[in-house]
Amino acid sequence: MNTTILSILLGIGGMFGWGIYDFLGGVFSKQIGSFKSLFWSQLAGLGSILLLAFAFKTDFHISILAIILSPVAAIVYSAGYLFFFKGFEKGNVSIIAATMNLWAVFTMLFAFIFMGQRLSLTQTIGVVMILSGATLASLDWGSMRSQRFQLSLGVKEAILGAFFFGIFWNISEIISEEVGWLLTTLLVKFGIAIFLLIFSLVVKQEFGLTNIPAKTKYVIALMGMIEVAAVALVNYGLTIGDAILITPIASALSIVTIALAVIFLKDKISKLQGFGIFTAVIGIIATAF
Repeated sequence: MNTTILSILLGIGGMFGWGIYDFLGGVFSKQIGSFKSLFWSQLAGLGSILLLAFAFKTDFHISILAIILSPVAAIVYSAGYLFFFKGFEKGNVSIIAATMNLWAVFTMLFAFIFMGQRLSLTQTIGVVMILSGATLASLDWGSMRSQRFQLSLGVKEAILGAFFFGIFWNISEIISEEVGWLLTTLLVKFGIAIFLLIFSLVVKQEFGLTNIPAKTKYVIALMGMIEVAAVALVNYGLTIGDAILITPIASALSIVTIALAVIFLKDKISKLQGFGIFTAVIGIIATAF
């Protein structure tokens, strides 16, 4: 199969995986708290990728560069999702998901500056559309009409999360090219679990699931499996393509997240915010060409 076509398909796989994960993350962040949702879903993801690594009889030979970069990747990925889920806990799932589209812009910006990757004219237009759309989607237009400039609840956290994700995917591309997609995913998930555990002890963050319904626990575990599958697919794509192509496609996850939020959560968005979401999504699609 053509490498470009395969890269696009892997990006689409990541899009659906993260879209479902983010929707469920938004639901459970409001129900049981953002940290519990993140911690246990990531732990379930680690268990899944560990089983996969043993099933594939993965060679655990790790380069020095991968050893150095893996903890950094784990920390920035954890930071990204800590801010993102906190945004979900505070705000509207559709608006937060649209704002998170900015991670594609940050990823492409870092790839352009530090890794020498370049954008086509269409991709440049796409980036501008993402920025414009995310801005329209993230503003509280009701407060603007009353002459009070205000971001929608959770947007600040979503922007910070997008920034950290932008850093992560460029680091992940380097690690994937060093040790392969499967080992990269395993190393990062292991690092995330350790970081979140240390973080919970330092800030005295409760992460127990006492009195949580069994059905909720099963769905959180499923969340982790879906998310780690998305990460593995995109990491595999990074071993055969460039972050500047694959990650913008995967970041169209907001299509899935927003659709699920509108259907199941009955999220309400203004017409202008809806136009912003639509513009950002079209921009993401444009960056794939």
